[in-house]
Amino acid sequence: MALSVGQKAPDFDVVSASGRRLKLSELVGKKNLVLYFYPADFTPVCTKETCGFRDMYEELASKDTEVIGVSVDSDEQHRKFADKHNVPFELVSDGERALAKAYGATGFLRDILGKAARITYVIDKKGIIASVLKAELSARTHLDGVRDAVAKLG
Repeated sequence: MALSVGQKAPDFDVVSASGRRLKLSELVGKKNLVLYFYPADFTPVCTKETCGFRDMYEELASKDTEVIGVSVDSDEQHRKFADKHNVPFELVSDGERALAKAYGATGFLRDILGKAARITYVIDKKGIIASVLKAELSARTHLDGVRDAVAKLG
């Protein structure tokens, strides 16, 4: 089950596909975070969503907001995907789905397929979930929702 607005976001300590260590606890007090889970690299909706976040990355960065994408794809697959689409933010391989489980980005069909559900969290500078966006087949819902949520954070 997805986490809710107002909850403290679970801390994480992961290494991205580019080799960068990422910890939510190191962002708290400094940056907001868009943490988005998606099923797979190189699929139509996931590519549209990732490229949408790429296209709004500068806008988000100007509002002290970092972006991290998470799927079960390997680091190598993420690097190919990021290179092909000029992704400026970090992608994380969650092959064991530990991060997806901690954030409730799972579900019956996703458990059978071994993928993460498409869910996006906007986490404020205090480490509190400010927005939860769920729409399996609509990248636009996630992109518009993130833009609105980050604008409200100020």
